[in-house]
Amino acid sequence: MSGNEDATHFEDLPLEALPLDAWHRAKGARMVGFAGYHMPIQYEGIMAEHSWTREHAGLFDVSHMGQLTFSGEGVDEALEHILPSDIKGLKPFRQRYSMLLNDEGGILDDLMVSRLGGEAFDGAAIYMVVNGATKYDDIGWMIDYLPDEVVMNHMADQALLALQGPEAGEALATLIPETADLLFMQSGPFVWRGISLWISRSGYTGEDGFEISIPADDVTLFADALCDLPQVKPIGLGARDSLRLEAGLPLYGHDLSPAVSTIGADLGFAIQKRRREEGGFIGHARVMKELADGPGAKRVGLKIEGRLPAREGAKIFSGAVEVGEVTSGGFAPSVGAPIAMGWVSLPDSAEGTALEIEVRGKRIAAVVAPMPFVPHRYRRKA
Repeated sequence: MSGNEDATHFEDLPLEALPLDAWHRAKGARMVGFAGYHMPIQYEGIMAEHSWTREHAGLFDVSHMGQLTFSGEGVDEALEHILPSDIKGLKPFRQRYSMLLNDEGGILDDLMVSRLGGEAFDGAAIYMVVNGATKYDDIGWMIDYLPDEVVMNHMADQALLALQGPEAGEALATLIPETADLLFMQSGPFVWRGISLWISRSGYTGEDGFEISIPADDVTLFADALCDLPQVKPIGLGARDSLRLEAGLPLYGHDLSPAVSTIGADLGFAIQKRRREEGGFIGHARVMKELADGPGAKRVGLKIEGRLPAREGAKIFSGAVEVGEVTSGGFAPSVGAPIAMGWVSLPDSAEGTALEIEVRGKRIAAVVAPMPFVPHRYRRKA
């Protein structure tokens, strides 16, 4: 799944309640406004929840995100016009990370796209999850570009949970044994107590885990069953952010935006060889130019000297010259030090490059570091 997103679009709108709103409050969650919803930022505390997820299994409510299905004649060709990824080659029960690009090749959103199979979601062909803060803009953009023969359905009556951590597989298999066979980026339809679920082995923490689409009317029952297991605790947005930062995963609305490019963002893996060669997708010209000439700036990881964290918006310098800006930053509990992600000019983006970040009126030392900051632990084939 894609990660957290910027909530600024929703500042003037009344906040909506998630299907699990009362459940979160009953468990002592501190609720905040995010992406148009009341959402839990923490239960016990961010550090404790972060560590629990790295060691056991954390349950995240990501029902604010947009769940869409696509069906109809020519659906693959239509989606390959608006997405840069290989949709025609996407096999049933597999999924890919992709993006919506604008005409100039800037990133409108990052997303997950899956090939359905059988009768899942009324026999639709494709399932997509987009970021919550951008979902209505995404839907509008796609309506403008999709042909009339392709039907897009926004499944507002579905909740979405993410179960993440090294014990997530064991925990979920206790309730649904068949999920033990899934590998990273595989998905499929499952049934629990007569309830139809769509489950993928994926997530946005760097850990093994799952994303579970379930009817909103049934999500409380399922969340209770998961949290009754000794491996599982509910986890809030605060730890979700520190976990994805350690995993080197970009945050839409911060690290990614319409102003930046796929290649500079180090997301070129999402554009498979055939798509690069054939083109035909929105934003293709910029992608090809940057593949040939290099981008003007790159998304990089930054390890910071000392204990003072660098936050979003902090300026990055090479000597007296400003060369970039921090887009995400904070203390990394698993690293035991502050880390950051930012965009810097191409000549200053090589690993090991010494830079400085301006924090509270003074400069702190930083070095361009490889990402992820902690190893990914996805369950792949042996």
